Amino acid sequence: MAAVCVFCASSLTIDDRYLELAARTGEAIARRGWGLVSGAGSISMMGALGRAARAAGGHTVGVIPDALVALEVADHESDEFIITRDMRQRKGVMDERSDAFLALPGGIGTLEELIEVWTARSLNMHHKPVVVLDPWGDYQHLHALLDHWMQRGFVKEAAVAHVHWAVDVDDALDEIARAWQEADGHGGMTP
Repeated sequence: MAAVCVFCASSLTIDDRYLELAARTGEAIARRGWGLVSGAGSISMMGALGRAARAAGGHTVGVIPDALVALEVADHESDEFIITRDMRQRKGVMDERSDAFLALPGGIGTLEELIEVWTARSLNMHHKPVVVLDPWGDYQHLHALLDHWMQRGFVKEAAVAHVHWAVDVDDALDEIARAWQEADGHGGMTP
């Protein structure tokens, strides 16, 4: 079964529209018959994402470091609940268990996860799709920063092209499916 790793917020101080976005994303992933890999938090966007995926019949893999089990109120309801020794191991397990990466709005943890998989993709360390779902422009400053870095020669346009942007859940998941099909057509593996 293909699995999508979703990065998103665990903050309790965000607007409810973000929780609704996460729930719609989890449900849509499950409806497509894909598995969900997440950070195994039971609160905020992470919790809404996992609960919605399971409610729609999806398989969820939650990966959380031991130190965050109590802090994030761990999602013990995950179909597979994996506790790692630290954040580095957590990201490694999430990467290994995923066929694509989808970033929703979030804070510095979400940004760090996105940048890491995006960098690895631009270095051809993996060929998995990387998509950002940004319906309200929360990443607009990142776009501006990337433009600035490209103008200054710090980032190549080809590296920026390795991430795809969407404003709608179905468009984001369609982009993942399209990338898988394209990879399959070029000798890659479709999950």
